[in-house]
This record gives sequence, structure tokens and C-alpha cells, in this order.
Amino acid sequence: MLSITPLVLIAFASAAFLTGLSKGGLGGMMGALITAMLALVLPIQNVIGLVLPVLMLGDLFAVTAHWRRWDRRLILALLPGALLGVTLGTFVLTSISPLALRRGLALIILVFIIYRLIESRILGWLHYSSRSWHGIVAGGLSGLASTLAHAGGPPVSIYLLMEDINPAAFAATAAVFFAVINWIKVPYYLYAGLFDFAFLWRVIWLAPLVPLGVWFGRKLVERVGKPVFEAIIMALLVASAGLLLMP
Repeated sequence: MLSITPLVLIAFASAAFLTGLSKGGLGGMMGALITAMLALVLPIQNVIGLVLPVLMLGDLFAVTAHWRRWDRRLILALLPGALLGVTLGTFVLTSISPLALRRGLALIILVFIIYRLIESRILGWLHYSSRSWHGIVAGGLSGLASTLAHAGGPPVSIYLLMEDINPAAFAATAAVFFAVINWIKVPYYLYAGLFDFAFLWRVIWLAPLVPLGVWFGRKLVERVGKPVFEAIIMALLVASAGLLLMP
């Protein structure tokens, strides 16, 4: 059973609050940041399972906020690949050592950071013509990264932007896709023994920090702005990846 030290408690409370911030409209990088942050104070295998319920709670607010604005066709195009990605990701999780998983998490985060830095250039280079297999590839990559590090945003973001849907549909479609993919991960994580229900029960009283973060995020975006906030998150991700790569 995991022990709850003051440092662990602070980290998990921060994870719940940051999840709410992301659902309140600030940042699309919270899953990766939360996973990295908790991996600094808890065993990496436990972190993967502990973050998922927090994200699923945040999904409720995201889907509700964008109710019926999603593009059902694009969600269905992404899901077959996502299922394959989650399956492969679970196999990797159960086959590698904790040290290798920490290093892999750090590398995924660094790739995530590089993508965010050159996202506009990538989108400018691409000359896109929609094909049915594009959704399968994007869903597969997203499912794999989401399973390993809760960092499946970039492939789906590229795919949805290339499909040229309006901003409201983009946000709603992404929210529903990740809500569904998080539920898909549940039986896989159960099979892999990644959940620590005893720990979750002892910290369930921190759950109200998620809606509090949603409220605070909506207020903060009016004052600080999303670009400034995402720059702060990027800096924290770089620091977290560096710490994860240390012996």
C-alpha cells in the first residue's frame, strides 16, 4: 500500500486542481504534466493508474461544457485506432521495468514539448487530403501515448485541425474522444493491476479541487491568457522531464 506523505498529498492535490484548470479552458498539456509531476514522488506504475480517475472526473466537466457540439463521424474514425493503441500501450506497460518506464515517460514528454513548439510549422507544411486511414493512425498514436503517459493530445489535435472543423466542434470532439478513450483504458488498467483503490479512497476528499480548478481556470484565462499559461506549463514539463531522466 502506498504511504501518503505530505509531499504526496500536495502533489495529488495539485494534480486534481490542475486537471480542473485544463477543463476550465487553460492548457491542453495537463495529462502529461500531472503524470510527470506525480512520477517524481510515487512509483511510476502506480502513477499511471492514479491519474486516470482524476482525468475521468475532469472529463465530466469538459463533455458537459461542450454538449452536442462534437463531430460524431470524426470520433468514430479515431476510435478503432485508439483501441489498438491502448492495447499496445498496456502491453508495453506490463513488459518494461520501472526505470525504463520513467525514461520512456520523459521522452514522450520531450516529444510532446517539441511538437508544441513547432505545431504551427507542422500544420503549415502539411498539404492535407482527407483519407479514412488518417483517423486510424491518429487514434492509434493517441491511444498509445495516452496509455503510457496520458499525453495523447498531439496526434488528435493535428487530425482534427486538418479536418478543418470549427473551434467549438474541435473542443467538443476532443473532449468526447478523450472521455471515451479514458473509459476504454479502465479494463486494460484493471488487467495490468495499475489501480490502487486503497490510495484513491484515502484521497477522495480532494475531488472537489477539480471543479474548483474549472472555476479558477475560467477566471484565470480572462486575466492571464492561455498563451502565457501554456508557456508556464511548458517550462514545468521541461523541468519534470529533466528530473525523470536523472539517475
